[in-house]
Amino acid sequence: MATTAAHIPEAGRPVPELESALVEEWRSERAELVDLMARARERLGGVAAFRLGPSPTVLVTDPQAIQHVLALHPDRYVKRSHRARPLIGDGVLSATGEAWKRQRRLLQSQFTGTGMRRYEQRIAEAARVTAERWAGYARTGQTFDVGQEMRRFALDTIWRSLTGHPLDADTERELAAVETVVAALPTLPADSVDAEDAADADADAEDVVAADAREAVAADLARIDAVARRAIGAARDGAVGPDGPGLLHVLLDASAERPEYTDRLIRDELVTLLVAGHETTATTLTWLHLLLDRHPEAREQALAAGPAGSPQRREAVQALVSETLRLYPSAWILPRHAAEDDTLAGYTIEAGTDVVVCPYLAHRDPVLWPDPERFDPRRFTTPGGRPAPPGSYVPFGIGPRACLGLQFALRESIALLELLLPAYTVSFRSRPAGAAYSITVRPNGPTPATLTGGHY
Repeated sequence: MATTAAHIPEAGRPVPELESALVEEWRSERAELVDLMARARERLGGVAAFRLGPSPTVLVTDPQAIQHVLALHPDRYVKRSHRARPLIGDGVLSATGEAWKRQRRLLQSQFTGTGMRRYEQRIAEAARVTAERWAGYARTGQTFDVGQEMRRFALDTIWRSLTGHPLDADTERELAAVETVVAALPTLPADSVDAEDAADADADAEDVVAADAREAVAADLARIDAVARRAIGAARDGAVGPDGPGLLHVLLDASAERPEYTDRLIRDELVTLLVAGHETTATTLTWLHLLLDRHPEAREQALAAGPAGSPQRREAVQALVSETLRLYPSAWILPRHAAEDDTLAGYTIEAGTDVVVCPYLAHRDPVLWPDPERFDPRRFTTPGGRPAPPGSYVPFGIGPRACLGLQFALRESIALLELLLPAYTVSFRSRPAGAAYSITVRPNGPTPATLTGGHY
């Protein structure tokens, strides 16, 4: 057993494990992994185990245990790989150890209050362009896809922040490949859950399908790489966009002094910021519009909170975003690996154990959140409306590896909603049947809609 002189864990109880019969029942249903985890939490509590291979995986949804794993002892529970590694390479999301510390330190200053001010005008301009486009949809009665619109806005925002240029049509078309790759990524890293042996008669046919999928993803990755190369080349040649230098120029400046910032690492950081900077925001905003379609009173309450531009209006709009993130957190699942023995909430965690923190399920715990499936933004504006323990609400993670772009995502979401919500009512022609669980929790189908209103 791995221990250190400074840390000798107290003896604990074994983590309760979900019965194998229930795991096999889940397999036979071909359900999502989150369904298995929900069963484990419901039957066994906030620290529970399930087994998909020879070794158990420990699920963590108890808020104090989440705080223990992510915030208090990140040295004991480490990232070993990342689901998006084929896409983001060694960017800050997947980096570990000293490399991660250096990369995080460089980017941290860009997302503080002072650093964020340089991007506020770019966010505002991307929001204005989107609002003008929506004015056209309202005027003509055109049906459009809300999810694609939110992705377009978020991509424009991060592209302006990275390069200083507004998003052009060619770049937008090429970067549509990001969505395809993200959707193809697994729920967990390959080394977090042991793969089941394939042993049925259709295995050969399935292998052919898998090979085709890998080839399709490879082609999409090549398109993303080409966009990154062009952007890096242009910035290296001294090209500065109309909005001035961006985050890409920060990376290039670092390469002049730090040999580790090779062209490959700059590419990885650029793609990491592209993916993290638009995929999660676009998904959150799409869910929010779907939720407001079912709960129009929440929109009216937010608009009635105060006049346009007032702190009261902004607080109410932020509550809409916060409640959406409760139901559909950006970081819905956070895999970790126990680097040493530990005692977690009274349970023994052996070194080498895979641990999965699941904010998605923690946010739906009826003990913490009364009527947890109900969309109620007033949880975030009413004193005592949300639970006090820090691990109860962690849509962007918590601790040293919490999302760098939390403030960026909130500011761009609020900037757009302050323009769109007073002007338009979204009417969906059809709705997705449910959710798809990958890097983010996405609506699992198109979101066609029309607009009424139009006084933007």
